[in-house]
Amino acid sequence: MFIDFVQVELVAGNGGPGAISFRREKFIPKGGPNGGDGGRGGHITLIVNTHLNTLQDIRYQRVYKAEKGQPGQGGLKTGRNGKDIRIAVPAGTIIKISDTGEIVADFTETGQEEIVCKGGKGGLGNVHFKSSTRQTPRYAQPGLPGETGKFDIELKVLADVGLVGLPNAGKSTLISSVSAARPKIADYPFTTLQPHLGIVKYGEYKSFVMADIPGLIEGASSGKGLGHQFLKHIERTKILIYIIDVMEPEPQSVFDILYNELKQFNPDMGLKKHLIIRSKMDTVAIDEKLNQWASFSEPTIDISSVTHSGIKLLINSIVKIINES
Repeated sequence: MFIDFVQVELVAGNGGPGAISFRREKFIPKGGPNGGDGGRGGHITLIVNTHLNTLQDIRYQRVYKAEKGQPGQGGLKTGRNGKDIRIAVPAGTIIKISDTGEIVADFTETGQEEIVCKGGKGGLGNVHFKSSTRQTPRYAQPGLPGETGKFDIELKVLADVGLVGLPNAGKSTLISSVSAARPKIADYPFTTLQPHLGIVKYGEYKSFVMADIPGLIEGASSGKGLGHQFLKHIERTKILIYIIDVMEPEPQSVFDILYNELKQFNPDMGLKKHLIIRSKMDTVAIDEKLNQWASFSEPTIDISSVTHSGIKLLINSIVKIINES
């Protein structure tokens, strides 16, 4: 199951209290204070794990509580620090404060690690409060509370290329023909119900990541269909590929709908570099006239994912844009 949103409560550990203690040894009747400091409370840390591609692992635990720091002890012994909690997340994860929507951290790099909630500082033992006028301080600091809060953890997949199109435009067939991704393919709308990533290899030891998201319909940016839930997954892409069925009766209208939906969801999406491809060219007879494309506003690339016609040209065009960006 693809999980891309989880709300959690994070509670870092409180710091341990400092100790009130005095040195008591034979023949040293007035040894003075020797209370140690309390230990630090446990931090709550998020770390990127490249083996994960969903938030499934943290879906079922909604509260994370780190361990408290241990109290200080006599003999200037510092209490043990509370154990930290490390939560593994996939690359592309964003964590926000639930109430305000403020972004706390954006995890985009392999091995990236961020402390989201810091554990409380341990209190000072009474040895720190000794002075010339106070030889036997009977006071030690309590530990400070750890940071807490409710957070939204959201996943936006990281990909170089995003495929955009109406349901059944041929997005899943394309990604399955150029990569090892195997999304569900069928002849009915909304076959794809979750994003799929495919690694497309080219040249020697070179590759780019392609993302296939569920088909968009008019009104997707306002919540219709499945688009609103998954539009965020192509916000980070470098290139958008608009896929339009070659037999579509009104291709210009389809492109305008797709382009406007993306722009309404995020104005920056309209500024991304893009390519437009006419899919399913294997369904068209050689001498068949496609009059509906005569007034189309932009150049297109013709492909057939079944016969692999035009695929090499498409990949070369994508690589060229990636290298220029």
